[in-house]
Amino acid sequence: MGLSGSGPGAALGLLLGLGLFCVWWACWPVASADGADDSAPARPGWSDRLRDDLTAAGVQGLSPSVLAAASVMVGVVVGAGSLAVSGAPPVAACFGLITAAAPLALVRSRAASRRAHVRELWPEAVDHLASGVRAGLSLPEALAALGQRGPSQLRPAFAAFADDYRATGRFVACLDALKERLADPVGDRVVESLRLTREVGGSDLGRLLRTLSAFLRDDARTRAELRARQSWTVHGARLAVAAPWLVLALLATRPEAVAAYDSASGVVVLAVGAVLSAVAYRLMLRLGRLPEERRVLR
Repeated sequence: MGLSGSGPGAALGLLLGLGLFCVWWACWPVASADGADDSAPARPGWSDRLRDDLTAAGVQGLSPSVLAAASVMVGVVVGAGSLAVSGAPPVAACFGLITAAAPLALVRSRAASRRAHVRELWPEAVDHLASGVRAGLSLPEALAALGQRGPSQLRPAFAAFADDYRATGRFVACLDALKERLADPVGDRVVESLRLTREVGGSDLGRLLRTLSAFLRDDARTRAELRARQSWTVHGARLAVAAPWLVLALLATRPEAVAAYDSASGVVVLAVGAVLSAVAYRLMLRLGRLPEERRVLR
């Protein structure tokens, strides 16, 4: 009786175990035959994002490693200068670290500003492209024409595409190079739409481009309104984070203040202040930023 009564319970336990195993198995990505992960696109690394920021900022010929080395050199120089003026290593270390982060912050700020400006230019560029296609130009000719008639900030990338296509005649390879020069999620969508149309054919390219232009124009208008409303809050928060360190720079000119910070308790105060400033600044950026498109089609 005991063995026969345990049959339904054992079967139920086995089914429960199989169900839990299936749930656990579904949480892991499925790899293809060559070992690549097919469940999701690979997330770009820190160097890839920084390279995109350098491209978007208009900085040519500068790699992420060179930027990091330049930041370290600037921090060391400023730290040595602060040490010579104040004579307090903790104060000099604080200003050296702040200055070392300045080049990266400058590149990212310039990249964000140029991306916002380019986002407002893309509807015009897509309109030019749709007009060229409607006028009977081929896709390579319509793209090359943007190097002369498109928005001024986008012309160099499309002019380089025209040069590449005249030199090689390989449309797909030239599109890949164009995406790298643009380093923009909107540009990725436009390029992939053109690539798909070229490969599978279709007569709806003009309608697709006009729809995309209208969507981009509405998105740019909404973002401009939101950015105008939040700009004063972001600038006020940045000033609040920078104010204590400006006060410290003024106090560093007084020997008695420098002597107070050149002690164990002074080091603790500076360390706590630096951590709180960094946390507050990151929190301010996360709370105040608008949703940004990622380059999922890189």
